[in-house]
Amino acid sequence: MARAGRVAGAVAAGAVAAGAAAGAVAVERADRARRALPGLDPDGGYDVVPDEVLTVVARDGVRLHVEIDHPADSTRTAKGSGRHTPASGLTFVLSHGFTLSSKCWVFQRRALVAAGHRVVVWDQRSHGQSSRSDAEHTTIEQLGHDLHDVIETVAPEGDLVLVGHSMGGMSVMSLGHHHPELIRTRVRAVALLATSAGGGGLTNLGLGPWVGVIVGRLGPRVLDRLADLTGLVGRARRIGRRVEDAMVEKYSYDSPVSHELVRFTGEMIMSTPFDVMSDFLGAIEALDERDHLGAFAGVECLVVNGRGDLLTPPEHSEDIVARIPGCEHVLVEDAGHLVMLEHPDLVNQQLLMVAERGVNAQAENVAVQRKPRVRRTITDLKRRRQVTRAKRAKGAKGADGAKRVSAGGAA
Repeated sequence: MARAGRVAGAVAAGAVAAGAAAGAVAVERADRARRALPGLDPDGGYDVVPDEVLTVVARDGVRLHVEIDHPADSTRTAKGSGRHTPASGLTFVLSHGFTLSSKCWVFQRRALVAAGHRVVVWDQRSHGQSSRSDAEHTTIEQLGHDLHDVIETVAPEGDLVLVGHSMGGMSVMSLGHHHPELIRTRVRAVALLATSAGGGGLTNLGLGPWVGVIVGRLGPRVLDRLADLTGLVGRARRIGRRVEDAMVEKYSYDSPVSHELVRFTGEMIMSTPFDVMSDFLGAIEALDERDHLGAFAGVECLVVNGRGDLLTPPEHSEDIVARIPGCEHVLVEDAGHLVMLEHPDLVNQQLLMVAERGVNAQAENVAVQRKPRVRRTITDLKRRRQVTRAKRAKGAKGADGAKRVSAGGAA
Protein backbone atom coordinates (compact mmCIF):
# COMPACT_ATOMS: atom_id res chain seq x y z
CA MET A 1 0.00 0.00 0.00
CA ALA A 2 2.85 2.36 0.89
CA ARG A 3 4.62 1.49 -2.33
CA ALA A 4 1.44 2.20 -4.31
CA GLY A 5 1.21 5.58 -2.62
CA ARG A 6 4.83 6.37 -3.54
CA VAL A 7 4.21 5.32 -7.14
CA ALA A 8 1.07 7.47 -7.31
CA GLY A 9 2.96 10.37 -5.80
CA ALA A 10 5.79 9.98 -8.27
CA VAL A 11 3.37 9.85 -11.19
CA ALA A 12 1.53 12.87 -9.84
CA ALA A 13 4.77 14.79 -9.35
CA GLY A 14 5.89 13.87 -12.84
CA ALA A 15 2.60 14.99 -14.28
CA VAL A 16 2.79 18.33 -12.52
CA ALA A 17 6.37 18.86 -13.60
CA ALA A 18 5.50 17.87 -17.15
CA GLY A 19 2.53 20.21 -17.01
CA ALA A 20 4.80 23.06 -15.95
CA ALA A 21 7.28 22.39 -18.74
CA ALA A 22 4.56 21.93 -21.33
CA GLY A 23 2.86 25.05 -20.03
CA ALA A 24 5.75 27.29 -21.02
CA VAL A 25 5.61 25.87 -24.55
CA ALA A 26 1.81 25.94 -24.76
CA VAL A 27 1.19 29.50 -23.51
CA GLU A 28 1.34 31.06 -26.94
CA ARG A 29 -0.95 28.41 -28.41
CA ALA A 30 -3.38 28.73 -25.52
CA ASP A 31 -3.47 32.51 -25.88
CA ARG A 32 -4.31 32.17 -29.54
CA ALA A 33 -7.12 29.74 -28.75
CA ARG A 34 -8.66 31.82 -25.98
CA ARG A 35 -11.94 33.54 -26.67
CA ALA A 36 -11.99 35.94 -23.71
CA LEU A 37 -13.23 39.37 -24.67
CA PRO A 38 -13.12 42.70 -22.86
CA GLY A 39 -16.36 44.60 -22.41
CA LEU A 40 -18.50 41.63 -21.33
CA ASP A 41 -18.40 42.19 -17.57
CA PRO A 42 -21.79 43.15 -16.13
CA ASP A 43 -22.44 46.24 -14.07
CA GLY A 44 -21.65 45.81 -10.40
CA GLY A 45 -18.67 43.47 -10.73
CA TYR A 46 -18.49 40.15 -8.90
CA ASP A 47 -18.95 41.13 -5.26
CA VAL A 48 -22.13 40.94 -3.18
CA VAL A 49 -22.49 42.33 0.33
CA PRO A 50 -24.94 40.06 2.17
CA ASP A 51 -27.50 41.38 4.61
CA GLU A 52 -26.64 38.64 7.09
CA VAL A 53 -23.79 36.17 7.56
CA LEU A 54 -24.43 33.12 9.72
CA THR A 55 -22.81 29.84 10.64
CA VAL A 56 -24.87 26.66 10.68
CA VAL A 57 -23.33 23.73 12.53
CA ALA A 58 -23.98 20.48 10.71
CA ARG A 59 -24.89 17.33 12.62
CA ASP A 60 -21.23 16.14 12.55
CA GLY A 61 -19.90 19.51 13.76
CA VAL A 62 -18.77 20.98 10.41
CA ARG A 63 -19.39 24.73 10.33
CA LEU A 64 -21.30 25.80 7.23
CA HIS A 65 -20.96 29.38 6.00
CA VAL A 66 -24.34 30.92 5.10
CA GLU A 67 -25.17 34.31 3.57
CA ILE A 68 -28.66 35.79 3.34
CA ASP A 69 -30.01 38.59 1.16
CA HIS A 70 -33.31 40.23 2.03
CA PRO A 71 -35.57 42.21 -0.31
CA ALA A 72 -36.36 45.75 0.75
CA ASP A 73 -39.93 44.91 1.77
CA SER A 74 -39.15 41.88 3.96
CA THR A 75 -40.13 41.69 7.63
CA ARG A 76 -37.70 40.47 10.29
CA THR A 77 -39.21 37.69 12.40
CA ALA A 78 -36.34 36.80 14.73
CA LYS A 79 -33.29 39.00 15.21
CA GLY A 80 -29.97 37.30 14.52
CA SER A 81 -31.59 34.12 13.21
CA GLY A 82 -31.59 35.02 9.53
CA ARG A 83 -35.38 34.74 9.56
CA HIS A 84 -37.25 37.29 7.50
CA THR A 85 -40.53 36.97 5.71
CA PRO A 86 -40.28 38.37 2.16
CA ALA A 87 -43.38 39.97 0.72
CA SER A 88 -43.37 37.32 -2.02
CA GLY A 89 -43.45 34.57 0.60
CA LEU A 90 -40.64 32.72 -1.20
CA THR A 91 -37.11 31.92 -0.07
CA PHE A 92 -34.66 30.78 -2.75
CA VAL A 93 -31.93 28.44 -1.46
CA LEU A 94 -28.97 28.21 -3.86
CA SER A 95 -26.43 25.36 -3.66
CA HIS A 96 -23.15 25.67 -5.59
CA GLY A 97 -21.14 23.04 -7.41
CA PHE A 98 -17.91 21.09 -7.00
CA THR A 99 -14.81 23.30 -6.45
CA LEU A 100 -16.93 26.46 -6.52
CA SER A 101 -18.43 28.52 -3.69
CA SER A 102 -21.47 30.65 -2.95
CA LYS A 103 -19.74 33.43 -4.91
CA CYS A 104 -20.84 31.76 -8.15
CA TRP A 105 -24.42 32.94 -7.54
CA VAL A 106 -23.55 36.65 -7.68
CA PHE A 107 -25.87 37.47 -10.60
CA GLN A 108 -28.77 35.34 -9.37
CA ARG A 109 -28.64 36.91 -5.91
CA ARG A 110 -29.03 40.40 -7.30
CA ALA A 111 -31.86 39.50 -9.66
CA LEU A 112 -33.88 37.43 -7.19
CA VAL A 113 -33.66 40.04 -4.43
CA ALA A 114 -34.62 42.76 -6.91
CA ALA A 115 -37.69 40.66 -7.76
CA GLY A 116 -38.72 40.68 -4.10
CA HIS A 117 -37.45 37.30 -2.92
CA ARG A 118 -35.31 36.27 0.03
CA VAL A 119 -32.12 34.47 -0.99
CA VAL A 120 -30.01 32.01 0.99
CA VAL A 121 -26.61 30.88 -0.31
CA TRP A 122 -24.16 28.63 1.48
CA ASP A 123 -20.72 27.13 1.05
CA GLN A 124 -20.87 23.36 0.96
CA ARG A 125 -18.58 21.57 3.40
CA SER A 126 -14.85 21.91 2.62
CA HIS A 127 -15.64 24.66 0.09
CA GLY A 128 -15.46 28.43 0.34
CA GLN A 129 -15.61 29.64 3.92
CA SER A 130 -17.12 26.47 5.40
CA SER A 131 -14.90 24.28 7.54
CA ARG A 132 -13.24 21.07 6.39
CA SER A 133 -15.00 17.75 6.60
CA ASP A 134 -13.38 14.42 7.33
CA ALA A 135 -13.38 11.88 4.51
CA GLU A 136 -16.04 9.73 6.17
CA HIS A 137 -18.63 12.51 5.92
CA THR A 138 -17.64 13.69 2.46
CA THR A 139 -20.61 12.13 0.72
CA ILE A 140 -23.50 13.36 -1.37
CA GLU A 141 -25.88 11.96 1.24
CA GLN A 142 -24.21 14.19 3.84
CA LEU A 143 -24.59 17.20 1.55
CA GLY A 144 -28.31 16.52 1.47
CA HIS A 145 -28.38 16.49 5.27
CA ASP A 146 -26.33 19.69 5.34
CA LEU A 147 -28.82 21.41 3.05
CA HIS A 148 -31.62 20.25 5.34
CA ASP A 149 -29.77 21.68 8.38
CA VAL A 150 -29.28 25.02 6.61
CA ILE A 151 -32.97 25.24 5.72
CA GLU A 152 -34.15 24.23 9.18
CA THR A 153 -31.90 26.85 10.77
CA VAL A 154 -32.37 29.91 8.56
CA ALA A 155 -35.66 29.19 6.76
CA PRO A 156 -37.72 26.92 9.04
CA GLU A 157 -41.02 28.31 7.77
CA GLY A 158 -42.48 29.42 4.47
CA ASP A 159 -42.34 28.29 0.86
CA LEU A 160 -39.03 27.36 -0.77
CA VAL A 161 -37.47 27.30 -4.21
CA LEU A 162 -34.41 25.03 -4.35
CA VAL A 163 -31.70 25.71 -6.92
CA GLY A 164 -28.62 23.55 -7.36
CA HIS A 165 -25.76 23.70 -9.83
CA SER A 166 -23.66 20.61 -10.63
CA MET A 167 -22.78 19.03 -7.25
CA GLY A 168 -25.27 21.44 -5.69
CA GLY A 169 -27.96 19.81 -7.83
CA MET A 170 -26.83 16.48 -6.41
CA SER A 171 -27.27 17.94 -2.92
CA VAL A 172 -30.85 18.90 -3.80
CA MET A 173 -31.52 15.41 -5.14
CA SER A 174 -30.05 13.91 -1.97
CA LEU A 175 -32.31 16.16 0.10
CA GLY A 176 -35.31 14.79 -1.79
CA HIS A 177 -34.11 11.23 -1.21
CA HIS A 178 -33.47 11.53 2.53
CA HIS A 179 -35.96 14.27 3.51
CA PRO A 180 -38.92 13.79 1.15
CA GLU A 181 -41.34 15.34 3.65
CA LEU A 182 -39.65 18.73 3.23
CA ILE A 183 -40.05 18.54 -0.55
CA ARG A 184 -43.67 17.48 -0.20
CA THR A 185 -44.74 20.15 2.29
CA ARG A 186 -42.68 23.28 1.59
CA VAL A 187 -40.92 23.22 -1.77
CA ARG A 188 -42.82 25.00 -4.52
CA ALA A 189 -40.21 24.69 -7.27
CA VAL A 190 -36.85 23.06 -7.99
CA ALA A 191 -34.25 24.10 -10.56
CA LEU A 192 -31.35 21.77 -11.37
CA LEU A 193 -28.58 23.37 -13.43
CA ALA A 194 -25.88 21.45 -15.30
CA THR A 195 -26.03 18.43 -13.02
CA SER A 196 -26.38 14.66 -13.01
CA ALA A 197 -28.26 12.04 -11.02
CA GLY A 198 -25.21 9.79 -11.28
CA GLY A 199 -24.60 6.42 -12.78
CA GLY A 200 -21.01 6.95 -13.95
CA GLY A 201 -19.07 9.00 -16.46
CA LEU A 202 -18.22 11.97 -14.25
CA THR A 203 -14.46 11.54 -13.64
CA ASN A 204 -12.89 14.70 -15.03
CA LEU A 205 -15.27 17.39 -13.73
CA GLY A 206 -13.25 20.32 -14.99
CA LEU A 207 -9.94 19.61 -13.32
CA GLY A 208 -8.29 20.01 -16.69
CA PRO A 209 -6.73 17.43 -19.01
CA TRP A 210 -3.57 16.63 -17.03
CA VAL A 211 -5.36 16.09 -13.70
CA GLY A 212 -8.23 14.36 -15.47
CA VAL A 213 -5.91 11.80 -17.06
CA ILE A 214 -4.23 11.06 -13.72
CA VAL A 215 -7.56 10.66 -11.94
CA GLY A 216 -8.99 8.54 -14.72
CA ARG A 217 -6.05 6.13 -14.69
CA LEU A 218 -5.10 5.99 -11.02
CA GLY A 219 -8.33 6.91 -9.25
CA PRO A 220 -9.35 9.98 -7.20
CA ARG A 221 -7.03 9.13 -4.30
CA VAL A 222 -4.01 10.17 -6.36
CA LEU A 223 -5.06 13.76 -5.64
CA ASP A 224 -4.11 13.11 -2.03
CA ARG A 225 -0.52 12.76 -3.22
CA LEU A 226 -0.80 16.02 -5.13
CA ALA A 227 -1.91 17.66 -1.88
CA ASP A 228 1.53 16.82 -0.45
CA LEU A 229 3.27 18.52 -3.37
CA THR A 230 1.84 22.00 -2.96
CA GLY A 231 5.15 23.74 -3.66
CA LEU A 232 5.63 21.99 -6.97
CA VAL A 233 2.01 22.44 -7.92
CA GLY A 234 2.24 26.13 -7.04
CA ARG A 235 5.26 26.62 -9.30
CA ALA A 236 3.50 24.78 -12.11
CA ARG A 237 0.47 27.02 -11.70
CA ARG A 238 2.53 30.20 -11.77
CA ILE A 239 4.31 29.11 -14.95
CA GLY A 240 1.09 28.00 -16.55
CA ARG A 241 -1.36 30.68 -15.37
CA ARG A 242 -2.36 31.56 -18.90
CA VAL A 243 -2.73 27.88 -19.76
CA GLU A 244 -4.83 27.46 -16.61
CA ASP A 245 -7.05 30.34 -17.71
CA ALA A 246 -7.47 28.76 -21.12
CA MET A 247 -8.41 25.42 -19.58
CA VAL A 248 -10.86 27.00 -17.14
CA GLU A 249 -12.46 28.83 -20.03
CA LYS A 250 -12.64 25.68 -22.15
CA TYR A 251 -14.26 23.53 -19.50
CA SER A 252 -16.55 26.19 -18.03
CA TYR A 253 -17.84 28.23 -20.96
CA ASP A 254 -18.95 27.69 -24.54
CA SER A 255 -19.00 31.31 -25.70
CA PRO A 256 -16.65 34.29 -25.36
CA VAL A 257 -16.45 35.67 -21.82
CA SER A 258 -14.34 38.39 -20.23
CA HIS A 259 -10.91 37.66 -18.81
CA GLU A 260 -12.17 38.91 -15.44
CA LEU A 261 -14.85 36.20 -15.40
CA VAL A 262 -12.28 33.55 -16.31
CA ARG A 263 -10.06 34.66 -13.41
CA PHE A 264 -13.04 34.85 -11.05
CA THR A 265 -13.89 31.26 -11.97
CA GLY A 266 -10.31 30.04 -11.80
CA GLU A 267 -9.77 31.45 -8.32
CA MET A 268 -12.80 29.59 -7.02
CA ILE A 269 -11.75 26.31 -8.60
CA MET A 270 -8.08 26.40 -7.71
CA SER A 271 -8.65 27.51 -4.13
CA THR A 272 -10.07 24.04 -3.49
CA PRO A 273 -7.36 21.77 -1.98
CA PHE A 274 -6.49 18.63 -3.95
CA ASP A 275 -7.42 16.31 -1.08
CA VAL A 276 -10.89 17.89 -0.95
CA MET A 277 -11.19 17.30 -4.69
CA SER A 278 -10.14 13.71 -4.10
CA ASP A 279 -12.71 13.05 -1.40
CA PHE A 280 -15.56 14.56 -3.36
CA LEU A 281 -14.62 12.91 -6.63
CA GLY A 282 -15.00 9.56 -4.91
CA ALA A 283 -18.40 10.61 -3.60
CA ILE A 284 -19.54 11.84 -7.01
CA GLU A 285 -18.34 8.68 -8.74
CA ALA A 286 -20.43 6.62 -6.30
CA LEU A 287 -23.56 8.75 -6.80
CA ASP A 288 -26.75 7.22 -8.13
CA GLU A 289 -29.94 9.12 -7.25
CA ARG A 290 -31.82 8.06 -10.37
CA ASP A 291 -34.29 5.79 -8.61
CA HIS A 292 -35.11 8.41 -5.97
CA LEU A 293 -36.13 11.30 -8.21
CA GLY A 294 -39.78 10.41 -7.70
CA ALA A 295 -39.57 12.50 -4.52
CA PHE A 296 -39.96 15.55 -6.77
CA ALA A 297 -43.15 14.35 -8.46
CA GLY A 298 -45.84 16.97 -7.91
CA VAL A 299 -43.31 19.83 -7.67
CA GLU A 300 -42.61 22.25 -10.50
CA CYS A 301 -39.17 21.18 -11.73
CA LEU A 302 -36.83 22.79 -14.21
CA VAL A 303 -33.62 21.26 -15.57
CA VAL A 304 -31.23 23.60 -17.39
CA ASN A 305 -27.99 22.79 -19.15
CA GLY A 306 -25.77 24.15 -21.89
CA ARG A 307 -25.48 22.44 -25.21
CA GLY A 308 -21.70 22.85 -24.98
CA ASP A 309 -21.35 21.51 -21.41
CA LEU A 310 -18.30 19.22 -21.49
CA LEU A 311 -18.67 18.07 -17.88
CA THR A 312 -22.35 17.16 -17.59
CA PRO A 313 -23.52 16.90 -21.21
CA PRO A 314 -27.22 17.15 -22.11
CA GLU A 315 -27.84 13.42 -21.76
CA HIS A 316 -27.42 13.75 -17.98
CA SER A 317 -30.20 16.34 -17.91
CA GLU A 318 -32.37 14.25 -20.21
CA ASP A 319 -32.06 11.31 -17.81
CA ILE A 320 -33.27 13.47 -14.91
CA VAL A 321 -36.18 14.89 -16.88
CA ALA A 322 -37.30 11.40 -17.91
CA ARG A 323 -37.60 10.39 -14.25
CA ILE A 324 -39.56 13.41 -12.92
CA PRO A 325 -43.13 13.62 -14.24
CA GLY A 326 -44.01 17.06 -15.63
CA CYS A 327 -40.41 18.29 -15.52
CA GLU A 328 -39.31 20.97 -17.99
CA HIS A 329 -35.96 20.84 -19.78
CA VAL A 330 -34.27 23.97 -21.11
CA LEU A 331 -31.24 23.52 -23.35
CA VAL A 332 -29.21 26.73 -23.74
CA GLU A 333 -27.26 27.35 -26.93
CA ASP A 334 -23.71 28.75 -26.65
CA ALA A 335 -23.52 27.64 -23.00
CA GLY A 336 -21.04 25.50 -21.09
CA HIS A 337 -21.02 24.08 -17.58
CA LEU A 338 -21.24 27.39 -15.69
CA VAL A 339 -24.43 28.46 -17.43
CA MET A 340 -25.53 30.76 -14.58
CA LEU A 341 -22.36 32.86 -14.97
CA GLU A 342 -22.23 32.68 -18.77
CA HIS A 343 -25.91 33.53 -19.37
CA PRO A 344 -27.06 35.12 -16.12
CA ASP A 345 -30.05 37.06 -17.45
CA LEU A 346 -31.47 34.00 -19.17
CA VAL A 347 -31.01 31.80 -16.10
CA ASN A 348 -32.49 34.46 -13.82
CA GLN A 349 -35.57 34.65 -16.01
CA GLN A 350 -35.97 30.87 -15.98
CA LEU A 351 -35.68 30.74 -12.18
CA LEU A 352 -38.34 33.41 -11.73
CA MET A 353 -40.62 31.67 -14.20
CA VAL A 354 -40.40 28.24 -12.55
CA ALA A 355 -41.01 29.85 -9.15
CA GLU A 356 -44.12 31.58 -10.48
CA ARG A 357 -45.38 28.33 -11.99
CA GLY A 358 -44.83 26.57 -8.69
CA VAL A 359 -46.76 29.16 -6.69
CA ASN A 360 -49.60 29.16 -9.21
CA ALA A 361 -49.75 25.37 -9.26
CA GLN A 362 -50.21 25.31 -5.51
CA ALA A 363 -52.84 28.06 -5.53
CA GLU A 364 -54.80 26.41 -8.34
CA ASN A 365 -54.27 22.86 -7.10
CA VAL A 366 -52.65 21.82 -10.39
CA ALA A 367 -51.45 18.20 -10.66
CA VAL A 368 -47.95 19.04 -11.88
CA GLN A 369 -47.01 15.40 -12.37
CA ARG A 370 -49.72 15.08 -15.04
CA LYS A 371 -48.33 17.86 -17.17
CA PRO A 372 -46.54 16.84 -20.38
CA ARG A 373 -42.78 17.05 -20.31
CA VAL A 374 -41.51 20.10 -22.17
CA ARG A 375 -38.11 20.50 -23.81
CA ARG A 376 -37.12 23.92 -25.11
CA THR A 377 -33.95 25.10 -26.80
CA ILE A 378 -33.19 28.74 -26.08
CA THR A 379 -30.70 31.12 -27.64
CA ASP A 380 -29.62 34.08 -25.54
CA LEU A 381 -29.98 36.70 -28.26
CA LYS A 382 -29.19 39.59 -25.93
CA ARG A 383 -25.84 38.09 -25.03
CA ARG A 384 -25.08 37.20 -28.64
CA ARG A 385 -25.48 40.87 -29.50
CA GLN A 386 -23.18 41.80 -26.59
CA VAL A 387 -20.55 39.36 -27.85
CA THR A 388 -20.83 40.75 -31.38
CA ARG A 389 -20.33 44.32 -30.13
CA ALA A 390 -17.37 43.23 -27.98
CA LYS A 391 -15.73 41.48 -30.93
CA ARG A 392 -16.17 44.55 -33.10
CA ALA A 393 -14.70 46.77 -30.38
CA LYS A 394 -11.75 44.43 -29.95
CA GLY A 395 -11.19 44.29 -33.70
CA ALA A 396 -11.33 48.07 -33.98
CA LYS A 397 -8.86 48.45 -31.12
CA GLY A 398 -6.52 45.93 -32.73
CA ALA A 399 -6.72 47.74 -36.06
CA ASP A 400 -5.93 51.08 -34.39
CA GLY A 401 -2.93 49.53 -32.64
CA ALA A 402 -1.65 48.09 -35.90
CA LYS A 403 -1.95 51.51 -37.57
CA ARG A 404 0.03 53.15 -34.76
CA VAL A 405 2.77 50.52 -35.01
CA SER A 406 2.88 50.93 -38.76
CA ALA A 407 3.07 54.71 -38.47
CA GLY A 408 5.84 54.44 -35.89
CA GLY A 409 7.82 52.10 -38.11
CA ALA A 410 7.49 54.42 -41.09
CA ALA A 411 8.78 57.32 -39.04
